Amino acid sequence: MFTTTHKKVTVSVINDLATDQRVQRSCSALSECGYSVLLVGRRFKNSPSVGHLPYLTLRMNLLFKTGPLFYFFFNVRLFFILLFAKSDLLFANDLDTLLPNYLVSKLKGIPLLYDSHEIFCEVPELQKTPIKKRIWEKLERSLVPKLKHCITVNQSIADYFKEKYNTSFTIVRNIPLASPDFKLKSKSQLNLPANKKIIIFQGAGINIERGAEELVEAMKFTEGVQLLVIGSGDVFPKLKKLITELNLTHKITIIDKLPKTELLHYTYNSDLGISIDKDSNLNYHFSLPNKIFDYLQAQLPILASRLPEIENLMNTYSVGDFIESHDPEHIAKKINETLNSASYSQWKENTRKAIAENNWENEKLKLIDLINTIK
Repeated sequence: MFTTTHKKVTVSVINDLATDQRVQRSCSALSECGYSVLLVGRRFKNSPSVGHLPYLTLRMNLLFKTGPLFYFFFNVRLFFILLFAKSDLLFANDLDTLLPNYLVSKLKGIPLLYDSHEIFCEVPELQKTPIKKRIWEKLERSLVPKLKHCITVNQSIADYFKEKYNTSFTIVRNIPLASPDFKLKSKSQLNLPANKKIIIFQGAGINIERGAEELVEAMKFTEGVQLLVIGSGDVFPKLKKLITELNLTHKITIIDKLPKTELLHYTYNSDLGISIDKDSNLNYHFSLPNKIFDYLQAQLPILASRLPEIENLMNTYSVGDFIESHDPEHIAKKINETLNSASYSQWKENTRKAIAENNWENEKLKLIDLINTIK
């Protein structure tokens, strides 16, 4: 039985709200706890509508899209939105929204719940900009030890924050519903070839060091395989150029980010899910990408890089295989071996148990329990 508080919560995130499934699931859990939700984020030039979301949303139009001026004006705007919004709880997603949330929490005496989706200061984009990294590290070091209510996406990241700041984080993994309710489109309806195996590489953060460039190059050495790259990220312009330069447009379909309801059709029509982040930084080393659970939900065997959280999950349920390097020819060889493995059918069957034990219906209970303890 969920409590009914009739209180208001303001949830903030730096993206455009449209495709962030973790934030949307958190908002739904807050609603189940009786909170009236206001979700605050940004609006981009081509942002999809969020009118379908069952709670209030507010998206900022900002003159600056990147760089220090963007972060400055985003945080100033967010501070005043939070200051003047009637809220009984603040919910900050990631370090780039934490400062205004923390300040308003102290000024108004409102409890704050912090969700760290990753080890923000260790993302590869910051490793080559030491000044920016030091600024974010100083901010994190000054705020995180003072927080009372925190969640994160897996045990490795929770252990990292505990060791570094002696701050406890509740683990709420970012995993999908066990059985989404939708009518699956056919391959022909999606313009997918019926005579090829479909492999999919999806994600809202396909950035540097995710292995995307090497995966595209690997397609030079495959036959009878169609690659779908669906999502967004820093390397998307480079990928589109590379596909053209390598004359691989007949083997690779690249699609900009889709609403989850549309993405599901492509995932469920695929034969293999790819997740090959490089072990080049702590953030990726400890990651457990959302796509892993999306692939399991669609009953896809997985080809992945050997990162601790991913390897533990895949070995527990035996749902796929691993690459040993990011050499494109090796990746192509592993794609072929995995699709034609004698274990393929068993891997596919094992995904049923994996998603039965790892789904949002079970996972959200930990978040709901935490929310109901916040006073």
